[in-house]
Parts: sequence; C-alpha cells; structure tokens
Amino acid sequence: MLHHCLRRALLTALLVLPAAFFGSEAQAQAPKTYSSSEILLGLKKLNVLGSVLYIAAHPDDENTRLIAYMANGRLLETGYFSCTRGDGGQNLIGPELREQLGVIRTQELLAARRIDGGRQFFSRANDFGFSKTAEETFKIWDKEQVLADMVWVIRQRRPDVLITRFPPDARAGHGHHTASAILAAEAFDAAGDPKRFPEQLQYVQPWQPKRLFWNTGSFFVKPGEDMSGYLKVDAGGYNALLGQSYGEIAARSRSQHRSQGFGSAATRGEALEYLQLVKGDKVSKDPFEGVDMSWNRVKGGAAVGKLLDEVIRKYDASKPEGSVPGLLKVREVLFGLLAKEDNGRFWQIEKLEELDALIKQSVGLHLEVTAASPSAVYMPSGTMAVSATYEIVNRSNLPIQLLAKQGVVGNEALAVTSISAMNGMHGNQGKRIDLPTNTRLTDTISIKGSVSTALVSQPYWLRDAASIGMYSVKSQIDRGKAENDPAALVHFRFLVGGQMFMYNVPVQYKRVDPAFGEIYQPVAVVPPVAVNLVGRAYVFADNQPKTVPVTLKAGRANAKGTVALQVPANWKVEPASIPFDILNKDEERTVTFQMQPADKNSPESSGQLRAVATLDGQPYTRGIQTINYPHIPVQTLFLEAVAPLVKLDLKRRNQEIGYLMGAGDEVPDALRQIGYNVTLLKPEDLNAGKLKRYDAVVLGVRAYNTIDRLKYLQKELLEYVEKGGNMVVQYTVNSRVVLPEIGPYSLKLSNDRVTVEDAPVTITKPQHPLMAAPNKITTKDFEGWQQEQGLYYPSSWDPKYQTVISSHDPGETPKESAILVTDYGKGHYIYTGLSFFRELPAGVPGAYRLITNMIELGKDKAN
Repeated sequence: MLHHCLRRALLTALLVLPAAFFGSEAQAQAPKTYSSSEILLGLKKLNVLGSVLYIAAHPDDENTRLIAYMANGRLLETGYFSCTRGDGGQNLIGPELREQLGVIRTQELLAARRIDGGRQFFSRANDFGFSKTAEETFKIWDKEQVLADMVWVIRQRRPDVLITRFPPDARAGHGHHTASAILAAEAFDAAGDPKRFPEQLQYVQPWQPKRLFWNTGSFFVKPGEDMSGYLKVDAGGYNALLGQSYGEIAARSRSQHRSQGFGSAATRGEALEYLQLVKGDKVSKDPFEGVDMSWNRVKGGAAVGKLLDEVIRKYDASKPEGSVPGLLKVREVLFGLLAKEDNGRFWQIEKLEELDALIKQSVGLHLEVTAASPSAVYMPSGTMAVSATYEIVNRSNLPIQLLAKQGVVGNEALAVTSISAMNGMHGNQGKRIDLPTNTRLTDTISIKGSVSTALVSQPYWLRDAASIGMYSVKSQIDRGKAENDPAALVHFRFLVGGQMFMYNVPVQYKRVDPAFGEIYQPVAVVPPVAVNLVGRAYVFADNQPKTVPVTLKAGRANAKGTVALQVPANWKVEPASIPFDILNKDEERTVTFQMQPADKNSPESSGQLRAVATLDGQPYTRGIQTINYPHIPVQTLFLEAVAPLVKLDLKRRNQEIGYLMGAGDEVPDALRQIGYNVTLLKPEDLNAGKLKRYDAVVLGVRAYNTIDRLKYLQKELLEYVEKGGNMVVQYTVNSRVVLPEIGPYSLKLSNDRVTVEDAPVTITKPQHPLMAAPNKITTKDFEGWQQEQGLYYPSSWDPKYQTVISSHDPGETPKESAILVTDYGKGHYIYTGLSFFRELPAGVPGAYRLITNMIELGKDKAN
C-alpha cells in the first residue's frame, strides 16, 4: 500500500479532477477506438508538460482553431473556460430556451472539445441575455463568485498561459465579453495569491500563470493597423498523424454549435493568430518562452523523458502493443516519483492518467457497460439500483487478466474511484480471469447504492434555485465542471505486465437505431413518478373552462397514487384529484382536469398552477423532459411542474392564423391559448391563393435566416398582403438573411436592441389602430416582460413604415423601430423585434394584447 501522506495527497488531487480524468470513458459515447497514429500522437503528448487555458464568455466564443493547434500541434493540456452556458441566447434547432438551451449548448461545447482535443470548464454565471456593458453585467453577475470559479479552474489545471478572446473594453461588443476579459486579468493575479479564496486551498494550491494574452484579430483591429507589435502564431499547420489541418479540425469543432447555426467551412494553409501580451513576462517569439515543458520541470522526471523518447523511437504503427513493455517501465518510474514526499504531484498524476489510457489504447482493450433500461428509479429510501451487462475484449496478444469489478452509484462513484486509484500497482488482486486474445468476456452485474439526492440526473447547476445572474452550486468540487459525473460506474481492475490498472466505465443505455446504428445515452435516475404539465402557460381570454392535460410517467412498475392541481383560491379545478395506477415502468398515462377563473367579474388575475402526484404518501412535483438531438447525447431534466395562470382582459375578432416556423418557438401554442386556430405552414403552403383563408400570417423568429425558399416565396406573401391579408414578421438576425428585402419597402436590420426588459416605453401614436383596437395598449402592457424587451431592430426604414412606440436602455438614444407597420395594398405588413417568443410562453398579459392587435389590424369580422 502507498504511504499515508501520499494517499492523502492523491485523494485531494483526484477529488478535484473531472470524472474523465479517472480513466472513464466519455459519457454517452460509444467506447472510442484509436488508430495507431492517434496513439503515437498521445505518446508524444505524454512527453510534453505544458498547459494553456482559453477564456471567454459564451459557447461559440472560443477560437477552435487555436485550441486545436494548442492541443494537437503543441500537444499542450488545453482548456476552454466559458463564463456562461449560453442560456440567454436563441435556439436555431428547436423551442428550448433558458435553462434547457444552456444544457444543449453545454453538450455542444463538449462535442466540440471531443473533436479539437480541449477540455471544457464553466463558471456559475447565468447568461441573462445581451448586455451592453461590463458594468451592467457585474450588476447582475456576482463578480466575486465568477472570479472565484475562474481562479478555481486555474488552480486545478495550472496553465502556464492564459488567453482571452476579447479585450477588456467596449470593443468586445457585449458586456459579458468585456467582463470575461476583466475577470481573466484579475484571476491572473488572484490565482497565485493564497489570501484570495483561501477556502479552495484544502483541495488545490495557489498557481501563478506565466503570461496572459489577448487573442486579437481582424474583428477588433482597424484596417491598416500595424500588427507588428503582436506575437504571431501560425495555427494553420497540417497534422499528418491526424490527416487534417488545424483549420479543418476547427471547422468540425465549431460546427457542433448547431443551436446557433455556426456550421463552418474548413480552412487550409497559413493562418496567423495574433496575441497581445496583457500581463506577465515579456516575450519575443513564442507565448511559452521560458516555460520548461519537458519532464525536467518535475524533480527526478528526466528519467521519464528518456524512457518515453525510447518508446517513441521504437514505436511500430503496425503493432502498438509492442510499446507496452516500455510504457510499463515509465509507469514504475512515475509511481516512484509520486511516492516522494517533497515532490509536486500535478504533472505526475496528470500524466499517469494519460499513460494508463494509452496502455489501454495500445492493447485495444474494449470495455463497455450497458444498462437494461434507459432509467433507474430513485427510491424514497435514498437508494437506486441498475441492472447491466459488461463486455470486455482484449484485442492484443499480450496477457491481460481481470482481477476484480465493482459497480457504484451516485456519490459513491467519486469516493471509490479516488481510494482505488491510490492503490496503484499494489493491493489485493482477488481471483484472476485470463483474457485470451480477441475473446469476448461478458456477464451481468447488479449495481446498487445510496445517493444523497433524488436529482442525481438533473444537471448539477439546476438542482437549486438560481438568481437572474447566477446558478447556485453549493459543492466546491462541482464548480467548474462541464457536466454531472455518471450516475453509475463500474470499476474494473486488470493485471498487465505485473502491474495493476483500474479503468472506470460509466453505465450507459444502448439501443440500435435502424438509420443511425448504435445509439448511447446516459442512464437517467428518475423518481417513482414524474408529473408533466403539457402547456407552458394557461391563458384565459374569457371565463370559459380549459382542459388541462397532465401526463404521468412511471419510474417503476406498479406506480399507484393520485394527482391533483394546486391553484390560487380565485381559480376553480375539477375534479379535486384523479387516481392513477400504472402497471409498467416507463409507461405514461394522461389525465385531464377542467380549470377556469372562479371570479367572473374580475377582468384580470394571475397566479401559478402546480401539478402534484402523490405515491406511497410522498409528493412528487417534477416533470421529466428529454432533450434529444443527433449531435449531442440525450439529456434528461427534471423541471418543476408549474405554469403561469393568466386571466386576460382581451378582445379578439378573428379566428384563423397561418404560422410559418423559423428557428423554433412556442408562439403558436400561445396563440391557441387565446382562442385562435393556428395552422403550421410549410414553405410549399406559401401560395397567395392558399393563404387567403387566413386572417393573418405570422412568421416565426428568424424565418428569413433559416428558410432558404423564402427568397423565392416572398412575392407570394406580399401578394397575400396586397389582397388584404395581415403579415406579422418576428425578429430576423441582421446577418445571413436569405434575401435583401424582407418587407414591401426598404428596411435595414441592425443589432440595435433594448436589453432592459422593464425599460420605460412611450406610446408615440396612441391613436394608431395598432395601439387602439381591438385592445387599448398602454404602457402597463410592457410591465413584467422577461429577459429583454426586443432585439434586432431596424436602424433605418422607408417613410412608408410607421413607428408606434419608443424605448431605450439607460443612457442611450430612443429606439423607435421595435414595431414597423405599413399598409400595402388592401392589407398590412408588420415587422417587430419585440421578444414575443419569450413573453408569450411566460404568460405576459401585455404581450398577448399587443400581438392580438397585430393579428387583428384592420379587421372587423365578427368572431
């Protein structure tokens, strides 16, 4: 056994490393196989002891080419620290927004890092939407907490160099961008100061990076500006072992940001990156000047470097397993270095993990654990169980023996991993099972254990209530991590060449899709019953009752109980409760309630609806949401089964709406809530003859960015307007528009917006029909808006358009183009940048009245 002090040091070091650093396979991924050239690249990387951390604000801010170059060209430990998870943006691929979008973009970043070779980190900051200044950002973010998270990751990863994407001033173009650069400069100093964030020092040590650079470029530099003072790095090289240039790798990586529509073209040839020194030692040619990245930086490590040089020199690409004897010698020396009490251990532990992974790759050791079901139930006793099957194949000619296997769940996984890893080459070996060459060993394994929370599978940053600007993450160990640790693991111990190895394999669910083949997804830990409200908001334009469907999903067999709706006292629900009895696990049952405002004399009221299922005397108030897109692993969320209740004073005269979806939103369901019949249109439906049956045609957010055929069908839409139709166009991003003019008359889109959701609104033309009928619009209708008032307002427009409202962010000039309206023939055309896609699902009363007036403009037909 290892010495007690070494055990304590290793425990501290291992606790702060993400799960992947324990030799686990990536979550929800098929077990990866490695080519001979990839193994050789790994061997070379094993001989480089250097680290770099790239810092920015959002998913997609990172320079994937520079990350690909640093990770695969310079062979450095390369990380990307994103202050946020992109929760406040828009979604090009579906209706998910806010927390759900943050989960998608987290996984898109992880998919990108799997391609470019970097590692991914986050702070607790919440992307609350566009911010115009760092000052505004720091009023909403807890600056000290975000700084602490950045320092925490720097102390964990010990980067020699920090690189920011943005400058610390207005050139960054977004308050979050500017804030990330300001924080990086402060973190550069704070990470090495033991007086800053001393609570972290029970796990990590202070670390002072060598330099901080700003990665500038054409976006920030004026045409003709002298770039001679910047450090130049050619990141456009070709990596023969990977068969790609770093520009090609970067394009594949960046193209994982599908929710933002960032598919990118590959680049080849020279690609200069410019670095401006912000802090640290001066440099003349290379950002890592003066940094010893050889094994000489570790006391006694020169022997490791020599042994690795010999392994690389003798490497046979046709027989990678031939390198294992040499790597076992390296491993013996590494463990010897770890045993020395006076040695810093960061690089020893880091490279030992890499080494063990390389040995596994070299022998082609296949390890896989698949669960019988995609979910495991959390019991009120605080336990869970998973039935699984493991498969092991030794695809080399080297003798390998299986010594032991152990399944663990939830919080046990981290602790057992740490303790087991400390045993290194020693410990009880147990019964040995030989693994003959290319022979499949498989068996079942039952995994049981205790977990500390019912929300094991809920993304860890969503488990506790958040503020507008910050997520709450109580555990210091969790902060900075990209995603949850696996809900269940199996620890395998092997004997290879007389040395003990432990590999940790997450338990996953696998299915075979007829189109895509094998699909892996994480095992989700679910409650005995989940309760889902079908609607996002329940909005009443009159006193007529609405049907409220509630879907129950059983996490276990024989789920029997009752479900009820909790509503404010001035609302009525029938029946009071409904019994359910669900026989099979994962089976769903939908029940319906009738609900209506109880006070018929009140023109408006609001409140909250909550669904509660009771099973075995325990209440369950969370639903289950699955996010499933082909480019990321399946994600499971458990959101509270609540929805806003709104009784509106709303007048409506028309009935039929045609809605053309753009990037994806929930506006059609919101319009149905107030009584409209909404037909979802396809591009082939955009024919003036077919459209005449609709009282209005509404285009969803970013339709002119995402539907290429609109460049040919615009004339049909305008003909519909000309003959008497109403056309309402929601916001369009001012780049990648499919045609130069989206209206009947010229308007120029811009990035102008009002980010303060409660910025005062002036109604400049209160008598305009859009503001007066059928609902009188007042400034009160702009109260209670969510996240932002509007975005992508036109900066100039033809005089034929009229404006009807004006507002602005503090300190700015008035913005009048949130709504542009014009007569065209017998009909009306409206462009609006107001954020209806956020406000309607949130149940904002004024948003419903305003969009109703847009739909009803100029119409006087009785309902």
